[in-house]
Amino acid sequence: MKILIVEDEKGLAEALGEILKREGYSVDLAFDGKSGLEKVLTGRYDCMILDIMLPLMNGLDVLSYIRVKEMDIPVLLLTAKSEVEDKINGLDCGADDYLTKPFETGELLARIRAISRRLNSSPDINPKFGDITLELKKCELICGGNTVVLGRKEFRMMELLISNTGHIVTKETFVNEIWESGDESAYNNVEVYISFLRKKLQLIHSGVQIKTRRGIGYCLEGS
Repeated sequence: MKILIVEDEKGLAEALGEILKREGYSVDLAFDGKSGLEKVLTGRYDCMILDIMLPLMNGLDVLSYIRVKEMDIPVLLLTAKSEVEDKINGLDCGADDYLTKPFETGELLARIRAISRRLNSSPDINPKFGDITLELKKCELICGGNTVVLGRKEFRMMELLISNTGHIVTKETFVNEIWESGDESAYNNVEVYISFLRKKLQLIHSGVQIKTRRGIGYCLEGS
């Protein structure tokens, strides 16, 4: 399990890093929000420990940005603030858990183990259709030796299409399963994301196509 620690208190970050390494984790460090964001966008991590009060870019802004980019990495927030409102804001921004400083090392390790259990409880069977495979744990679409990363909504849409092989998936189904609101913009988003998926299928040179059944919805065809 590879963990990114983003904490501006260098001594604390390095101490946490050493503790986690002794527990068998791989660890990278960043000491401000901007460099932390760059690392999480360009690296591959299983968990992010993120302080809220950071220079250059605060932790909540970092968290909001990666959720907008539809990155599913679990995030454990660290904060010196104990007010309920701050915790609520963190969870609303997409945090999976939080710890208030000062905290016990044992509690931090327990929270990370809980995150690890959730990651490992994901299904091991990757859905397949024709020449494509949907890699569940990495959110990747694979065709032969070609791979492309899917955003959260793209991934869920492809998962619905594959799991409904031989059937048409309606726009209403996509909206109800993926978008929280059922307004016109959500229905327009379905078309936009279908276009994204078609381009990614072409990118990995798949023979699978997403066919439109006008006025009804979409289905997969091809080999």
